[in-house]
Amino acid sequence: MDQSLIRNFSIIAHIDHGKSTLADRLMLFTGAIDERRFKNQLLDDMDLERERGITIKASAVRLTYKAKDGKEYLFNLIDTPGHVDFTYEVEKSLKACEGALLIVDATQGVESQTVANYYLAINNNLEILPVINKIDVASVDLAGPLHQVQDVFKFKEEDIQKVSAKEGTNIDLLFEKIVSFIPSPEGEETRPLKALVFDMKYDVYKGIIIFVRIFDGSLSEGQRIRMMHTGREFTVEELGVYTPFQERVKNLGPGEVGYLTCNVRDPHEVRVGDTITLVESPCQAPLEGYRQLKPLVFCGVYPVTADQYMDLREAIDKLRLSDPSFTYEPETSQSFGHGFRCGFLGLLHMEVVQERLEREFNLSLVLTTPNVGYRYEKKDGTLVDIENPSELPNPSEIKSIEEPYLKVSVFTPVTAMDAVMALAKKKRGVYVKSEFVSDRMRVVYEIPLAEVIVDFNDLIKSATRGYGSIDYEFCGYRTALITKMDILINDEISDAFSCLVHREHAYEKGSALCDKLKELIPPQLFEIRIQAACDGRIIAASRVKSMGKNVTAKCYGGDISRKRKLWEKQKEGKKKLKQIGKVEIPQEAFFAALKI
Repeated sequence: MDQSLIRNFSIIAHIDHGKSTLADRLMLFTGAIDERRFKNQLLDDMDLERERGITIKASAVRLTYKAKDGKEYLFNLIDTPGHVDFTYEVEKSLKACEGALLIVDATQGVESQTVANYYLAINNNLEILPVINKIDVASVDLAGPLHQVQDVFKFKEEDIQKVSAKEGTNIDLLFEKIVSFIPSPEGEETRPLKALVFDMKYDVYKGIIIFVRIFDGSLSEGQRIRMMHTGREFTVEELGVYTPFQERVKNLGPGEVGYLTCNVRDPHEVRVGDTITLVESPCQAPLEGYRQLKPLVFCGVYPVTADQYMDLREAIDKLRLSDPSFTYEPETSQSFGHGFRCGFLGLLHMEVVQERLEREFNLSLVLTTPNVGYRYEKKDGTLVDIENPSELPNPSEIKSIEEPYLKVSVFTPVTAMDAVMALAKKKRGVYVKSEFVSDRMRVVYEIPLAEVIVDFNDLIKSATRGYGSIDYEFCGYRTALITKMDILINDEISDAFSCLVHREHAYEKGSALCDKLKELIPPQLFEIRIQAACDGRIIAASRVKSMGKNVTAKCYGGDISRKRKLWEKQKEGKKKLKQIGKVEIPQEAFFAALKI
């Protein structure tokens, strides 16, 4: 196809600013979907995305648009997530595009993720077309968001598009602007094939479906291809595009986006960011690919029953195809047996992965208390990363422990500035700077990751009455007074609750955790002792009383010695139960431990 008629672009924005609604409207406008088959969030094909009302996976779709100049243009559109935990999905999508639509909610204005995604697009050398959405809202004052977009990003007023994705207002003008503003892809069909793998998913019948963007050359069914990083070779069995339904095509040329299948079943044979070339005429050098992201949150994932271990391993391999930001390695726990230590980009990312494993692969899982990754310096100066608190050695071997810090940007109304700064200080934050961004403030702090991941976003929303938003990025490690805290249940260490805490907060957290576990662990026929231990001493304790069982219920009258004999027998039985009894801990206890 003529490359001058192709436009590849992503839709990027802060969460809830209308990306998926705009994608729906663009598909309706071009006739890619009719009213009969249309449904909201059409590209969000996971049940989880529809239930939560968020986009989790980026989705690519091909649209055909007949412009006012009479030419027929091909649009490859990628709808992306807005939540900070799924930034990697945005980054993957931008590599396959020449432009991006930056959506700004007319009622909310510029938010933290708007700025973060803008710089992601700039770093990928994309042309950015600003779009103000939700102009149909009765109370909206367009002057405010227009001024913000011009002030923060220095866009020209004539380039700013004003639309309503919900009502379809000005969508025709947006299409014409996309044609004139976003550049067509570069590349030559005569050069050797060079295609970027930007996404994958597993299909039971076809194996691994590989999504590609062709940069140079062309690809046809039946050709032998090579993955340049892994060195594996395959035969292309099917080529196609999403329109948004699978549509088979004979070949893909430079600038086009589509999918291919080659009967690959093993998830280890392909990876996102790889470059595909032809075996008979390979290109000289691979494309740049993607940077490896460092997980921020770690937790153990275990099957409820040991016989599901291999099923869990297979499920994790398949899930990682579509989510390379999720990492894992095998580990063994005293409490749960064999499982995996998994790394995530945040708590929402962790919850989504857990739900997808349970729903899509019919698994029953137990997750341990999430923790962040620390590192310690040995006496000889060697730095060692630890993802699991049980890996921390004896204090005599440690020179210092370092914890990860995030650079946190908070967008807040000026009136809530004091509340935001007080909250950041309470979270052990170090002030960096504050600046006016149009009519709001942008406050930047460096805060320990452990203080941010749990409830910082919720607290910011409360302090700013819903008008605040945060964005963060990893900024390195700093030395801190970190110590290991163990939870003992009936004198046995429960490694699932072991965590690294700041020494100043150890007693407070240990006491709160013991009290919470007392509420959540159901009573047994024997007494349960819960203790928090830190630096070789018990710092907090609690007890779950044994369940009462009336062993003398059937004794009517008679000598009291008969009842005493039964009570003594019961007491001995409870002692024996205490020695051999196992305490069953509900899943809620692990999440409660995190929230403390």
